[in-house]
Amino acid sequence: MFRSKMVIIFPLILQLPQLISAAQSKPPICRASLGSSGWPSLSEWAALNVSVSGRLLQPAPPGAVCHPGQPTYNAIECPVVLNAWYGIDFHAGNPISSVWDNWNNDSCLPTLPSPCSGEGYPVYVINATCKEDVKAGIDFATKHNVRLNVKSTGHDLLGRSTSPNSLSIWTHHLKEISISKSFKPKGCDFTIDVPAITAGSGSQMGDLNLAASKENLYVISGGAESVSYGGYLTGGGHAALASTFGMAADSVLEFEIVSPTGEFLTLNECQNQDLFWATRGGGGSTFGVITSATTRAWPAFNFLIATGSVGTLPGNPSFYPAMSYFLSQFPLLSSLGITSYNSFTGNTSNFGGFEGNFMLPVTSPQNTSASLTAAVEAIFTNISSTYPGQFEFSLSNVTTYQTFYDWWLPNNGPENAGVELLLGSRLIGADALHNTDAVETFLKGVLPSDVDGLSVELYLLGGKGIADAVPRGGSDAVNPAWRKAIVHAVTSTSWTPLDNAAKSKAIPYLTDVTLQYFRNLDPDSGAYINEADPYEPNWQQTFWGSNYERLLQIKRRVDPEDVFWCYPCVGSEGWEVVGDRVCRT
Repeated sequence: MFRSKMVIIFPLILQLPQLISAAQSKPPICRASLGSSGWPSLSEWAALNVSVSGRLLQPAPPGAVCHPGQPTYNAIECPVVLNAWYGIDFHAGNPISSVWDNWNNDSCLPTLPSPCSGEGYPVYVINATCKEDVKAGIDFATKHNVRLNVKSTGHDLLGRSTSPNSLSIWTHHLKEISISKSFKPKGCDFTIDVPAITAGSGSQMGDLNLAASKENLYVISGGAESVSYGGYLTGGGHAALASTFGMAADSVLEFEIVSPTGEFLTLNECQNQDLFWATRGGGGSTFGVITSATTRAWPAFNFLIATGSVGTLPGNPSFYPAMSYFLSQFPLLSSLGITSYNSFTGNTSNFGGFEGNFMLPVTSPQNTSASLTAAVEAIFTNISSTYPGQFEFSLSNVTTYQTFYDWWLPNNGPENAGVELLLGSRLIGADALHNTDAVETFLKGVLPSDVDGLSVELYLLGGKGIADAVPRGGSDAVNPAWRKAIVHAVTSTSWTPLDNAAKSKAIPYLTDVTLQYFRNLDPDSGAYINEADPYEPNWQQTFWGSNYERLLQIKRRVDPEDVFWCYPCVGSEGWEVVGDRVCRT
């Protein structure tokens, strides 16, 4: 069976950074590339293979099995790959494959007719099964000036987990998981008296949630089982219950990493404190390779959920003010402990409205089925009385799940893949949501009434748990905008594979038009780095806010040679993409 995660090939498509000016007087200094004089010899690659016990791979593009001119062409295997291509498992289980085709620049799709080459993929991959394998890869890339890539599942919406002309470290099989009733950080003279789960960085949300549930515990969890732990934590990690327990990064107790200089380091509040701070929210593929992470867990609890929807007929002018009022009540819902994953659809030729799941953990006597129903129905009642007969409402009976996992397992996802996809997002605070005029302008901009098929996801995920979180050591590098956020607003764009004309229109429209409405709604906020537009202007401020200066200082100190480079990542300003190489500016 094919197993999979998301790999993302960044340099070929992201020509958005800065191009080298023709006015520069001397040529750029670039990482070695395949075929160049600086590229390691076959004997040097063979020696690396010996040092990692034969786990150095040189994979062919996964879609090549469908191309008769390719060495790996296989007429029997091709239909199997075609069938698996649109699910994440196939890509996650392949050492170089991308979940979203655009991140390897469509360089070898299994669908015909299409070109096929390995130019969009890493050249070599270390299938890391221990920290020594990771160190061998870092040391080799440093010695030979080879671009270094890190992939676990490849579930990366910004294209940071794949790159051409690179040596990739594949951490997918670092999956050992253990659970303890308390945890003593290494080098500390105290024990943290909470349940803790220690997991290899390649562990996925499905693995973690299953292991925790067997011990009647809950961990801060991403919404899809394919998400890997390491990359999730480095971006901060939002979750359905973050408004109660904080971001996933806030719950980290300790990391084990391999540093840019090849050292095995333990990061916690007692040692390597700066790196401990930076790695919790400072972004992946930047400060080293995480090999394991330890986070706190909570006793399992009942979980309440009700599905709600609001609909209206096409052309109803009340759609925008009604939905603006609805969103203005999100801070109130958040204060009651309620979260929700929501989709708002434009008032187009079919209908306009909202649908979502309202969720409430039973963590106090006040959290009951009645309290959840009453809070949502009060909003529906207000809209109904303000706009009589114009909207239809539905709120299902509240379902009680014995644990969060019981609900999460059949409902996590989506797990689609094999398409062209680019996301954009913004964190929206309570003040912005209370400004109904501004919210109405926002909705009219992102869901214009004359365009069919548009929707925007407005996830009610922020609130008290994130605002009041006290991570170990007092703070972490999670974007400060999260501490004021109530809503994580997400939109996306896509285009037909290999349609460069459509792509050249879709990407700037998302960045410069659609997302500008997001920015205008809460100009002083930011975005969630793990689900964002890599073309975001002023990305340093948008993704890290006031934390960026300290993050950059730490990056310069621990990785002065930029052994780890990705875009848009902390410290990436000193390099740029030139063709399929990265070069110093």
